[in-house]
Amino acid sequence: MRVAVVTVGDELLSGDTVDTNASWLCNRLDGRGVAIERITTVPDRIADIARVVNEHRAEYDAVIVTGGVGPTHDDVTMDGVAAAFGREVIPNEDAAAWIADHGDYAAADLTEGTTHLPAEARMLPNPEGVAPGAVVGNVYVLPGVPAEMKAMFETVAEEFEGDPTHVEEVRTSEPESALLDRIEAVREAYDVTIGSYPGEDVRLKVMAADAETAVEAAAWLRERVEQ
Repeated sequence: MRVAVVTVGDELLSGDTVDTNASWLCNRLDGRGVAIERITTVPDRIADIARVVNEHRAEYDAVIVTGGVGPTHDDVTMDGVAAAFGREVIPNEDAAAWIADHGDYAAADLTEGTTHLPAEARMLPNPEGVAPGAVVGNVYVLPGVPAEMKAMFETVAEEFEGDPTHVEEVRTSEPESALLDRIEAVREAYDVTIGSYPGEDVRLKVMAADAETAVEAAAWLRERVEQ
């Protein structure tokens, strides 16, 4: 399964807020064997959201959009997603019913637009907040508040499946540029993918479709690099 993640918010692009949602989603999806092939951040503009969502939904199996969900003036994500599908944003009966049943809110207490979703969308309940999410086609719309986003994702996590990847890690004090020969050699000897991440030392991430191959390839590398 191939997935794209779209994060929405002027505050992300200005640097006022650190985008932790994308990294959390990628880690969670990767653990389910899902290939995350694109992360895109867009401003709170309907046209930009619609354009990116329209491009990604055609190219990937699923798109996860997070941020800009709610009834305030700059929460325009639902409008953007609806525009990508050529639909209107309308009151959603399931959203209103769920909030009435699970929250301390009466319909009259809700800000106008709280329960408005793209037409024909599947409502996603918000276990940690008020504003609901939605599924439109292969596009999943989640809140931007991290606690709400995480809780809502867990309600649909089973819908994201891929081929599990087994990972082993090798650390070495050698510089990354000096390891190219052994990285090439281990890839020739084993059916693995190698990620190389420099820091105080270099972390080599050995990834394979089965655990035995990952373990053997990692052992091969550990014998041939400086610890």
